Amino acid sequence: MISKPIIGFVAAPFTAMHHDGSLNLEIVPAYARHLAENGIAGAFVNGTTGEGYSLSVAERIATAEAWTTHRPAGMSIIVHVGAESIVDAKYLAEHAEQTGADAIGAMAPVFFRPGLEELVMYCAQIAAAAPNLPFYYYHIPSMTGTNVAVLPLLERAAAEIPTFRGVKFTHNDLMEYGLCRSFENERFDMLFGRDEILLSALVLGAKGMVGSTYNYAMPVFNTVLAAFNEGRPADAAEAQKKAMGLVQILARNGGLSAGKALMSGVGLEMGPCRAPNRSLDAGTTERIVAEARAIGVYGV
Repeated sequence: MISKPIIGFVAAPFTAMHHDGSLNLEIVPAYARHLAENGIAGAFVNGTTGEGYSLSVAERIATAEAWTTHRPAGMSIIVHVGAESIVDAKYLAEHAEQTGADAIGAMAPVFFRPGLEELVMYCAQIAAAAPNLPFYYYHIPSMTGTNVAVLPLLERAAAEIPTFRGVKFTHNDLMEYGLCRSFENERFDMLFGRDEILLSALVLGAKGMVGSTYNYAMPVFNTVLAAFNEGRPADAAEAQKKAMGLVQILARNGGLSAGKALMSGVGLEMGPCRAPNRSLDAGTTERIVAEARAIGVYGV
């Protein structure tokens, strides 16, 4: 169990698949070693990058078990357990605790979109199913369509969810992020989730960050963080520009699909995406890996 705020980079792993669409969990040990060797502090499993909402409950359980089993020493595993069915979400939360996860998180449902009161109730029920694990609300309005103000949510969650630890904040509202970071003397763990504007979040005090591009582009982000900590703002900004260029490559080539394809640049083949996401053909994959290399994403 995570007993302190998360400091450093947390990767949101892709879910590798065979060409027939079945899970390729055999790759997890090598994948986890790759992350550890690149200084990753944790893995946020079965979230957006992991196509969690496109997996069955059984597949999500198998994926969580693979990561908790094969994590390197010192790597924290946070399992995303949000689901359209609260029954499934509670079951996934209970399983995460039983299988040895360090924390759980949940994004809002995407069909019956909750207001503040309903969202806190939803999170409270999930958190109660894993009473010994820290709980993180996963704020990602670009995907869920739920843009409940996070500061009031912190206030309510603090009173109603004993295990509430903080928020995975995947949103561009830096003012809101800053206010939440400073709430009650930085009481809550605010994990920043927009890789392309990481430097701005560091200025506002971000200590922990969760992202998909940390899977394959850590040389860039290690430079951003080191330059910021060492008081070299120009170098930090230059490295952040590379990250912005990377996100532009992703945006031009299908987002998640492109990110999965870019893993081949570090020698890990993730296979196809699960429908409705499209997979990229070999030629497109080769092209975008070359584009990423050209801007220094892989550190070369």
